[in-house]
Amino acid sequence: MKQGLIYLMIYLGSALMAFNIFRYVLFSKHVRNHGNWERERRLFRIPIILLVLFLMGYLSVAFFGHPDLVIAGILFGGSIFVLAMLLLIQRTVDRIQENERLEAKVAAAEEASRAKTMFLSNMSHDIRTPLNAIIGYTTLAEEEDVSPEQKSAYISKIEKAGRQLLDIVNDVLEMSRIESGRMELDLKPTDLTACIRESADLVRTQLERKRIRFSVSCEAAHPWVQCDRIRLNRALMNLLCNAGKFTPENGEVSLSLKETACSADRGVYEIRVRDTGIGMSPEFIEKLFTPFERERTSTVSKTQGTGLGMAITKNIIDLMGGGIQVRSKQGEGTEFLITLSLPVARDDEKADGKAEKADFTGVKALLAEDNEINMEIAAAILQKAGITVEKAENGREAVEKVRAAAPGDYDLILMDIQMPVMDGFSAAKAIRSLPDPALAGIPIVAMTANAFAEDVRAAEAAGMNGHIAKPIDVNAMMKTISDVLKK
Repeated sequence: MKQGLIYLMIYLGSALMAFNIFRYVLFSKHVRNHGNWERERRLFRIPIILLVLFLMGYLSVAFFGHPDLVIAGILFGGSIFVLAMLLLIQRTVDRIQENERLEAKVAAAEEASRAKTMFLSNMSHDIRTPLNAIIGYTTLAEEEDVSPEQKSAYISKIEKAGRQLLDIVNDVLEMSRIESGRMELDLKPTDLTACIRESADLVRTQLERKRIRFSVSCEAAHPWVQCDRIRLNRALMNLLCNAGKFTPENGEVSLSLKETACSADRGVYEIRVRDTGIGMSPEFIEKLFTPFERERTSTVSKTQGTGLGMAITKNIIDLMGGGIQVRSKQGEGTEFLITLSLPVARDDEKADGKAEKADFTGVKALLAEDNEINMEIAAAILQKAGITVEKAENGREAVEKVRAAAPGDYDLILMDIQMPVMDGFSAAKAIRSLPDPALAGIPIVAMTANAFAEDVRAAEAAGMNGHIAKPIDVNAMMKTISDVLKK
């Protein structure tokens, strides 16, 4: 009875082992069809060899007897088989994990590609919209039967479209600098109440056109702080412009400043921007500060924007060491709360910031500019201000003109940076090294599209006395020239 049971198990084991060999062959073939397993080729062979040996052991017992010796061999071989299978399983798991990582990278690349495609699509739309206005109104203004009033209206709309286009370019460049970690703060004594009211004045007309009620309040015992006024103004403008865009007619927008605490040298300030606009969904609020994100609704889709404003705003506030919170409900409105802890400015650091109207009559300037259109625009602005302009088409020509000049021939040099033959920095250094101190000391102002903080520092390092960014802001240009000439 016992002997019969042993041989029954041997016969069944032989059949099962033959089935295992068949299944393993199919399994190994299937696995090798899903990737390159060249390094594991020998490892795949071990189980099949052991399985064949097991089958031969079963068959030898079935035909020749001696089960004890065969069973011992099977047990020893089984240990090797288990080890080989564990190694194979481990390699398989490693390969699965590697595939999962690759799939995650592919998914991230596809998501980045989709975001890039969406961004380019948005940019194409947003850039072409003001360009279409600029080209269209320019064509209309050139018509022979256009009245002076119509032409003036067209020019006004061209200017507005041009500023929209500039805002788009600034957003893209600003986001690029943020992502590369190159955005820096320019801390100067700033009157926060003046900064708040300046931001409010810039959007007031836009809100009034939509019949939106706009209120501004400032409560600060220590309004003068060390702050990057331009960056803070940029952040506030992003919030206020969004409030204006997404608040319907007869709605309300408010801007407030409140000092909540103050120590000997620091103040804590809260800035709130509230509106009664369309609000945001909870899902979109989670992605609000993600670059290139826009909420996909019929109302929002009609509104122009890069999807970068809120990301830029948050990065500016973060760089200032502050925080920004948002509360919003669809159909009821949105509130942004900015909290800033800023150094309080000393009394001797405060200034009224008012620029005196300068008289440039009799001022003689050398204008170095290689672009004919830029040259024409800059020369017209300067001449209208009473400045006599002499032109140079590149840096080398500017240096030669100064070298050949007599003291007093030029009161000022306006220098583009990127020019052929000799760039603006090299030209400025060459002028500063002239042997005649009167010529070498002529004030030089960079007038360039290189408009970032490091560009201003590079101009200073080259010996320049000021910096004017393109596109030219006439008021800023006149103030810079006035400051340089006074010094």
